[in-house]
Amino acid sequence: MLSKREEERRNQLEVVALDELVPEDHYSSDNGRPSVDPVVLIKMVLIQYLFGIRSMRQTIKEIETNVAYRWFIGYGFSEKIPHFSTFGKNYVRRFHDTDLFEQIFYR
Repeated sequence: MLSKREEERRNQLEVVALDELVPEDHYSSDNGRPSVDPVVLIKMVLIQYLFGIRSMRQTIKEIETNVAYRWFIGYGFSEKIPHFSTFGKNYVRRFHDTDLFEQIFYR
């Protein structure tokens, strides 16, 4: 063979952590929103349903100012409540083609 590298290296086994293969600057810690727990999204809809709030935008405003709602979804006083559009996008991506809400509210 014309290569100066040893042929035996190709058959060698190695154990490597995936973190070692990804460069440190590959992911940006300040770019984009953090993910929202699906349980929080379900609890937000539950608040909306139980208290007869007509829109998710209004539900978010209520959660921002109501300590009991914040406690229920697991958010502290200083934590920012997810934007109402976050629910809309997550609904389309996670729950749209499921009957999850019907299962929850019918039982």
